Amino acid sequence: MARVTVEDCIDKVDNRFDLVLLAGHRARQISQGEAITVDRDNDKNPVVALREIADETLSPGDLKEALIHSLQKHVEVDEPEADLPAISEPTDAPAEAVAETEEEVVSFDRMSEEDLLAGIEGLVAPEKSDDF
Repeated sequence: MARVTVEDCIDKVDNRFDLVLLAGHRARQISQGEAITVDRDNDKNPVVALREIADETLSPGDLKEALIHSLQKHVEVDEPEADLPAISEPTDAPAEAVAETEEEVVSFDRMSEEDLLAGIEGLVAPEKSDDF
């Protein structure tokens, strides 16, 4: 294979844009000192990268994973979550007094519908003034 063309590689990688991204990433890896898997034949790094893709010495899926990993700025590590305390039933004690193992648990006062209606009926509407 004297020259590598896109047609030699396009059956290995479906999308031409993906091919350019993968070959560019592989060329950067080669320039950083990674070992090549084909003979160089006095070719530059992008041509060697395309030849590696065309000869299937490197998997396009592996190249894609390496490219994604190189572009990530924040890698999330799956760690088991700490056991959280169960939500307790509301108590008559104020919320400040209820605490469980150095973490305060917030409790809310509950009001029945009748108490709410009685409170609303007890409100006085503001008096209308003639200034408007």
